[in-house]
Amino acid sequence: MNLNPPIYQLTDIQHFYGDKQVLGIKSFDICQGSITGLIGPNGSGKTTLLKLLAFTQKPSHGSIRYKGRAEKPFSPTIRSKITLLTQKPYLLKRTVFENIAYGLKIRKDTGNIKQRVSTVLSSVGLDFSRFSQRMWHELSGGEAQRVAMAARLILKPEILLLDEPIASVDTESAKLIREASLNARDSWGTTLVIASHDLSWLFSVSDHQVSIRNGKLFSIGIENIITGPFEPKDGHMVIKRLDREQNLRLKAPEPGKSTAMIKKEKTYINGSFKTDRPGMNRVGGRIISMHLETRQNLIMVNIRIGTLSFDLSLSPDQISKENLYPGKEVTIRFHPDDVEWI
Repeated sequence: MNLNPPIYQLTDIQHFYGDKQVLGIKSFDICQGSITGLIGPNGSGKTTLLKLLAFTQKPSHGSIRYKGRAEKPFSPTIRSKITLLTQKPYLLKRTVFENIAYGLKIRKDTGNIKQRVSTVLSSVGLDFSRFSQRMWHELSGGEAQRVAMAARLILKPEILLLDEPIASVDTESAKLIREASLNARDSWGTTLVIASHDLSWLFSVSDHQVSIRNGKLFSIGIENIITGPFEPKDGHMVIKRLDREQNLRLKAPEPGKSTAMIKKEKTYINGSFKTDRPGMNRVGGRIISMHLETRQNLIMVNIRIGTLSFDLSLSPDQISKENLYPGKEVTIRFHPDDVEWI
């Protein structure tokens, strides 16, 4: 249980681009000093959510409170306290030194600035004497992302938001960016929110993970999400087609609800549920990946079933008993009546 107070409180968030709703979040808190992993496919709303948390945009409806206060975009009271690192680094058209020192100069905090720039460059694996006077266009993609990271770390931010920070960089740069972000939390108590497809990293470092699908947040480790389209059947059921040979039967949704949720505790793999209830869904899939959740000593198993992705949190004993490994074909079972609609 995290006893730290929430640093963010999101309430009744709706955000639109034109007529299209891209976020719909009833309530979401982020605790001070925590690491939150944000997981979801491209176009799910991750980047939009991070921009709202960075206060570079205002939600169309609802409120975001930071340390209990409602803040406006680009408010001077939070400038430099919250910083966002995107997948594509945006550098000023000047030297590495000037890029990193820029935020400090804006704050008029320039004491011992050369040593501070040197220290933060070192933290991302770049030598001051070799890199400080290089121009922005003389850097590789990985070097540019590390400079962008250093420009944020030198501010010792209260919040560090990372949007796919290692998706387009080399292996060494990715390693150094990971280490530098965690060092910020360990050294200054920085709160981290990380959106990444690197699930192994997220599950190993984050205090908790949330999944974002179609602009809605769901808690990882509790449920699997099944999105439409659905086909009505007999008035009491709907069908979700997975591929040419397999489909799921789900109890029909209540009016106004369009997304199905099945709790992991109601989802079974292979022989983990010996006696089938009448009408159980039984569908075959393949294990795509397995990641250790070090904080809970559980293994997150990702299973691809047609167009859907299911996640199960299993103990090492269950993994051993079922002889599970990436690439193995497995059977997933759950009952149509155990689905909840949201």
